[in-house]
Amino acid sequence: MSFLTSYNFGSAGGVKYGSNIAQSIIELAVQEINGVAGLAGSGVVIRRNGNVLNVDISLNVAQNESCPEVSYKIQENVKRSVETMTVYRLGKININILAVDFNAKLVTNTL
Repeated sequence: MSFLTSYNFGSAGGVKYGSNIAQSIIELAVQEINGVAGLAGSGVVIRRNGNVLNVDISLNVAQNESCPEVSYKIQENVKRSVETMTVYRLGKININILAVDFNAKLVTNTL
């Protein structure tokens, strides 16, 4: 699946996005959220329709964390990160919580 896209800023040149840039941004955005024990299963799956990305994220949540709250924070952070760093827009961001990790060692983040 190729994400190679050009965005021209006039005659000064352009920006090209490689196929892994969106995946990398999404993975980092997920890991920034408190309560995420780690990606799991298929991790991040991206479906592209023009400049719109639909994303499925599979992960484990740390114990004593609110699954709906963690999911909402992930959706907000992924959308903000991708849309500010690239020309892509986010469509659906589906969160699949596969397990609760009772041994997770959490790093406290500011998000």
